[in-house]
Amino acid sequence: MARPALWLYRAVMMAALPLATPWLLAADRRYGKKRPPLALRLGRQLPPLPGDSVWVQAVSVGEVAVARLLLAELRRRHPETAIILSATTATGLSLATGQQQADVVVPFPLDLPGPVDRVLDAAHPRLVVLVETELWPEMLAGCAARGIPVVLANARVSDRSFRGYRLLRPLLRPLLAPVTLALAQEPLDAERLAAIGLPANRIEVLGNLKFDVGPPKTAPGVATEMRRVAGERHVVVAGSTMEGEELPVLRALQRIPNREDTFLLLAPRHPERAGAVLEIAARLGFSAERRTLLAAAPSRCEVVVLDTVGELASLYELAQVAFVGGSLVATGGHNPIEPARFAVPVLTGPHVKNFAAVFRRFFEVGAAKVVRGESELTDALHRWLADPAAARRAGEAGRSLLEANAGATARTVSALERFLQ
Repeated sequence: MARPALWLYRAVMMAALPLATPWLLAADRRYGKKRPPLALRLGRQLPPLPGDSVWVQAVSVGEVAVARLLLAELRRRHPETAIILSATTATGLSLATGQQQADVVVPFPLDLPGPVDRVLDAAHPRLVVLVETELWPEMLAGCAARGIPVVLANARVSDRSFRGYRLLRPLLRPLLAPVTLALAQEPLDAERLAAIGLPANRIEVLGNLKFDVGPPKTAPGVATEMRRVAGERHVVVAGSTMEGEELPVLRALQRIPNREDTFLLLAPRHPERAGAVLEIAARLGFSAERRTLLAAAPSRCEVVVLDTVGELASLYELAQVAFVGGSLVATGGHNPIEPARFAVPVLTGPHVKNFAAVFRRFFEVGAAKVVRGESELTDALHRWLADPAAARRAGEAGRSLLEANAGATARTVSALERFLQ
């Protein structure tokens, strides 16, 4: 029954790939990205893959952070089980590489019959876990053909995705047939998964694993150097910013009363944009430096631009206030849990569809505020910087929210254990 829908999907993929390739190459050249070799994405020249493994796929940085929780708990309960971790984006792979919980890290194959078949045949996994809603029809079909159970962990369906999925429901339903179990974040996600064609008896609501992400370890010396440069000034961290957001953040900083008492750590979502962000800061008259050149930065440097992967989450600890990017521009927002873990209050733009359920809870307890542009960002920064007690209360409300919603990781691994007997 899935065959017609699968053939249509293959036709679309084969037509889109030649059109998308030049655009991706141009984007890589523009931003200095280094994607994994095409041979690996095609399932060729793979490193030795352990058989009878659990294969966990996490598309990018946020999903890799969730995957690490699952991997650590799986390792604790089943140290003998081999684990493969894969990621799709260059930044996700960079963060995934070197994870001690995984036996091997590989790029996720292109979702075409040849690449998927080669990787599945090389790995022979006993279970495939797709973090959040990684609906890759070719991978699902390949697992079904081999009798490999597939679990969606921390599954969610955003407002935008749901609208698209509903339109494609007649085609999507047979493609979803290989999904053995979906572990949804929220009851709303469970309802939407059922509405797009997944049988209700294959869906369970276990909570959001991201609430379990603990305070990460700071890279040796980085926090010390950052404190040296910041001195006694208030620290604002603008994390995961996208193109078009750094300018309003920097202008808001300029307009804050007693600007000289504030230090900004600015972390673009894509570290390869650090050079362009430094140019913006220089044009506005800021003294700015790269994080990788932090040791040479003057003690009164006003802005440090993070040009590394994997350090932002720990550096939120330094902040009095955090702005979480991807939200002033319509890209869907990023994770507010990372600063909240350190009781840091959160400012965000209005575009938070990627974390809508999490932000809804943050807004309810007063742990986050929405700003709709440079002027509102200036006012909100000033209010919390001028009233540290109020900022601390908001931050503590966020941390308490995380503690109250912890435990989804243990519940998820317990559900996965059904397939590991």
